[in-house]
Amino acid sequence: MARYFIIYKPFGVLSQFSGEGQTLASLFHFPKTVYPVGRLDKDSEGLLLITDDKQLNHHLLNPRFGHQRTYLAQVEGAPEKEDLRQLENGVEINVDGKMYQTKPAIAKIPESIPELPDRDPPIRYRKNVPDTWVSLTLIEGKNRQVRKMTAAVGFPTLRLVRWSMEKLTIEGFQVGEVRELEQQEVYRALGLSGFRRK
Repeated sequence: MARYFIIYKPFGVLSQFSGEGQTLASLFHFPKTVYPVGRLDKDSEGLLLITDDKQLNHHLLNPRFGHQRTYLAQVEGAPEKEDLRQLENGVEINVDGKMYQTKPAIAKIPESIPELPDRDPPIRYRKNVPDTWVSLTLIEGKNRQVRKMTAAVGFPTLRLVRWSMEKLTIEGFQVGEVRELEQQEVYRALGLSGFRRK
């Protein structure tokens, strides 16, 4: 029977179970068979799905089945509508040494930010430079894509939180919290209720 864990990956933790530095193994005693679906950089935080469901892993990582992932990026500066429009239409970023045009996205400045735990360590505040939260929903996941996109329009990312994948979210989670979910809950939240495991 496949197992499914949702975690709020803390800042500074690697999205792997072994290696130097702090890894996922320090958060919870996971079964030996599971692994993270996709990655979150060491300096990003938020939702990570950990499972041994190979079919689901393939489905979520295959670009053909683009699923929505929403990130909350605290950026330096105050983006205008035109900046958000650029992010939505796609910007050029460097991926593995080649220029890449990002796919259409949804970019907005949320009216209210979901309740997020404080980051440890906190971001560097600069009195004379405002910072703004931007919500960015993508259907692809290139390496450090959100950071590269906000930098491309002139607003470096200071803090990055992956908030959701489709309707699977870390709402109400504490940093480092791990919850095990049933397959049905995970599939429903990912909009895959008709998806059958072989």
